[in-house]
Amino acid sequence: MGTTIFDRCGGFSTVRRIVSAFYDKVLDSPRLQRHFAAADMRTLIDHQTKFISSVMGGPASFDDEALRRVHAPLGITKVEFDEVAGLLRETLEDFGLDAADIEHVWRSVLRREGAIVSHA
Repeated sequence: MGTTIFDRCGGFSTVRRIVSAFYDKVLDSPRLQRHFAAADMRTLIDHQTKFISSVMGGPASFDDEALRRVHAPLGITKVEFDEVAGLLRETLEDFGLDAADIEHVWRSVLRREGAIVSHA
């Protein structure tokens, strides 16, 4: 059994399936859809797979400054951020990840709220 969440869940292929399922939920949200109308979803899923892999202890890394740069022009609200975080947690649960692993990933995302939510 792997020593990281990334290893335990099955590596990049499983994380990519998780992220794809997550975005299916996000795109179904009337509140969140506006952020993705013109998005290149293939590229977005690739980037998010790397981000989630990194918070799971996988071989990828993202710093908060990069997250801030990408998200700053999007005007993401706290309510939208909270919904996205909730949908991610729900998706991780759907995939049967261990509760402690879900908590770790979810809290890692929550810690980055300041780099994602606009403070205009």
